[in-house]
Amino acid sequence: MRTANTPSEAPTAIAVRAEALTKTYGSGDAAVRPLQNLSIGFPSGRFTAVMGPSGSGKSTLMHVLAGLDIPDSGEITLATGRGPVSFSGLNEKQLTLLRRSSVGFIFQAYNLIPAMTAEENIVLPASLGGGSTIDTAFFRQVVERLGLSERLHHRPFELSGGQQQRVAVARALVSRPSVVFADEPTGNLDQATGAEVLDLLRTAVDEFGQTVIMVTHDAAAAAQADSTVLLADGRVMETLHRPSAEQLAAAMLHAGSAAAAPVTARAIDGGMS
Repeated sequence: MRTANTPSEAPTAIAVRAEALTKTYGSGDAAVRPLQNLSIGFPSGRFTAVMGPSGSGKSTLMHVLAGLDIPDSGEITLATGRGPVSFSGLNEKQLTLLRRSSVGFIFQAYNLIPAMTAEENIVLPASLGGGSTIDTAFFRQVVERLGLSERLHHRPFELSGGQQQRVAVARALVSRPSVVFADEPTGNLDQATGAEVLDLLRTAVDEFGQTVIMVTHDAAAAAQADSTVLLADGRVMETLHRPSAEQLAAAMLHAGSAAAAPVTARAIDGGMS
């Protein structure tokens, strides 16, 4: 299907690329195939949303790209500070170290350690990352921008839901990962607090130069992104650039009622540098 509202800017580097991903859960008549020969590239330094009906494969794609799940077949390549790294051939220890050094993940349920302070939660991935260190100046910049300077010594139960999600955002940013993945990051928040978190993700891209890929069911949230990838039946149906919430809502209605055509998805922009 067509790519809507194609931007005129020059191609950019690709932060993470998937080639011919297939993933199946179960077997026989009970088999579910959330990814079906899916190929796509996500551009560096951009905010990309991923949407689709229930069962479209969006959460599976997110977890596979982040190295939290393993595809049945296909290839994933992540652009790191040391150059592109293919997930193929990495053992579990190597994949874990890659996630800790090059991937940030923001969960819907925050996933903070209750016994640790906000500061300890923020620096935990780097402390486990096989020699990774935190840039102190950047740490201060992030926590100040996220409004956490006065909350660093508080434990999660002493923070509001919005503050806990800010800690989760800071945790994902401070090690300067190649990609930050956000899985329904506003799902447990009220509208006002959710809007604040989206603004923080926008800031991560615009001010800190991060790459953010967010799964969401919310058209208004996706409209904050630079591009939105629409999935259905484990395939890419359409990529829309800077769409409005109304355009996304209409596209979602179409995705929910039409079977995805068997296409090979292209990169949103550019190629792997």
